[in-house]
Amino acid sequence: MALATILIIDDNVNLARGFAAGLAAADYTVHVAHTAHDGLALALSVHPHVIILDFQMPFVNGVGFLYRLREIPALIDTPVMVVTGICVTDEIVEQLKELHAELRFKPLGLSVLIAEVDLLVRHDARPIRPIDSAVHVELR
Repeated sequence: MALATILIIDDNVNLARGFAAGLAAADYTVHVAHTAHDGLALALSVHPHVIILDFQMPFVNGVGFLYRLREIPALIDTPVMVVTGICVTDEIVEQLKELHAELRFKPLGLSVLIAEVDLLVRHDARPIRPIDSAVHVELR
């Protein structure tokens, strides 16, 4: 039986597949999206326990995704780990804190990833809430 549902949103297909394979081997149910738009739609349908989010994606970056995610009542408290391979400004770090997201830097080894996800799942005290299928958030 799977421990929890994890959503990975990363435009790097190989990295997302590697993370997904490692988390699946650790007994998580894993869903993958390669754009913020697809990730938001998938989050609405699977209600993940944790989201692993790439910071630097085309069209909508990690912060843009987080603002949209936090507008959805059923997903407002979903733990998010933002993963990036770039240097981020203090302003970005503050935005991520305000949006209640953890920041981690690539390269991120599989054992570290699993340990971080385990921690986020354990600290996810959200009550299970049904998702309102009528909710629609536009990615601008």
